[in-house]
Amino acid sequence: MKFGVVIFPGSNCDEDMVYVLQEIMNQEVVRLWHKETDLKNVDAIILPGGFSFGDYLRSGAIARFSPIMDEVIKFANNGGFVFGVCNGFQILCETGLLPGALLHNDNQKFICKNIYIKPATNQSAITALLDSGTALKIPIAHGEGKYYADVETLRKMRENEQILFHYCDENGNLTKDANPNGSVENIAGICNQAKNVYGMMPHPERASDDELGNTDGRLIFESILAYLK
Repeated sequence: MKFGVVIFPGSNCDEDMVYVLQEIMNQEVVRLWHKETDLKNVDAIILPGGFSFGDYLRSGAIARFSPIMDEVIKFANNGGFVFGVCNGFQILCETGLLPGALLHNDNQKFICKNIYIKPATNQSAITALLDSGTALKIPIAHGEGKYYADVETLRKMRENEQILFHYCDENGNLTKDANPNGSVENIAGICNQAKNVYGMMPHPERASDDELGNTDGRLIFESILAYLK
């Protein structure tokens, strides 16, 4: 498979994502600069984490207007696989490819730590191979990670199994204390109704290398590859 990793001014997890896809998952990877309009015939697109354009206006709000995003939107609307992590998730919500929005964390602080998430469905590319009863330890690093959507949107998302992950404790319990940022219904990741556009706040690429002592994130990439192949 050929993956395109989109890089914006302020992206800082792009090389982490490239490393995992290329060196650990043994996939072909091309870097796509935000000013480009050629997707270089990729099979899938990844929007990595970071602080695109410094998050000076609102996370993802400026990156959404980068030239390459018009092509990413076309790619997604034609059924192409798109996956945004952290800032990438924020950008996808800004484009409207994913419902809802990411707001400031309840504590109004940047949070960087390991948390636990639990798959909410196996009817998606990134959760198909995951055990719905097992909590995954994945790092977060964000200041605007509080997921929000209105009541009607949430109802439709539940009906369509668009909610992918919930924040939980290490035993898989969905509790208020296990929610690091105040996300509605402990939501940590979602997809669109067509199930080809995905977003999550935790960083699976930071939990995929044996050297880090945690490979829970690699399970997500393995699920993606199984789906795409």
